[in-house]
Amino acid sequence: MLPFLAAYLGAGAALAVLDALWLTQVGPRLYRPTLDPVLADKPNMTAALAFYLVYVLGVVLLAVWPNRDAGLVKTAVTGAMLGALAYATYDLTNQATLKVWSTRITLIDIGWGAFLTASGAAAGWLAWRWAYRMF
Repeated sequence: MLPFLAAYLGAGAALAVLDALWLTQVGPRLYRPTLDPVLADKPNMTAALAFYLVYVLGVVLLAVWPNRDAGLVKTAVTGAMLGALAYATYDLTNQATLKVWSTRITLIDIGWGAFLTASGAAAGWLAWRWAYRMF
């Protein structure tokens, strides 16, 4: 149980730090010019927290845990595929339904989702390995 918790916390920490940097440094220049008419003035932090709690669980269950014995690279590649699929679901749905959504945002965001989730999965795997060896 402790290695699973370590994987969850490791993946969660990596996702939180990287996405905070993305959303504060890149987000305003990427999203605001196109999406300003539909963006909230302030994010709904309750919904954001719920998303991250669920997403991190998905990363651990679908990328980290099945690859415990396969190694860091396979875990990161699985994470990248999961991230690309998850972000593609969101971005392509928005592109199909919102007038203001652009192909540029879709492509950049899917790439970001792949990188972010690969990084989170890798951090989760490293945390799992540490906890497994320590306890």
